[in-house]
Amino acid sequence: MTLLGLSVDQKRGSVSFGVRVQPRASCNEVAGVINSALKVRLLAPADENRANEALCEFLGYLLKRPKSAVRILAGRRGRLKRVEISGVTAAEIQALVQHDA
Repeated sequence: MTLLGLSVDQKRGSVSFGVRVQPRASCNEVAGVINSALKVRLLAPADENRANEALCEFLGYLLKRPKSAVRILAGRRGRLKRVEISGVTAAEIQALVQHDA
């Protein structure tokens, strides 16, 4: 399923989608969609897994889910990641993308 350019897979009470992370940004924010992935800017640096932890925390905060509901499926060491969030629908992701578009 494609939502405003973002490719989202929904199955069994969770959704997964691509995320492009920009560490060491001036603030935590969703910066739109780029190449079918959600672009997220984070204050945290990329070293010592801090950006991954900040990404999980930030997405959980935006979607009103615990940090533990957000899981990085692929790309832990790169900027392009595949993220799965439990207890979320594709419509909630669409609302997030529309809000920040």
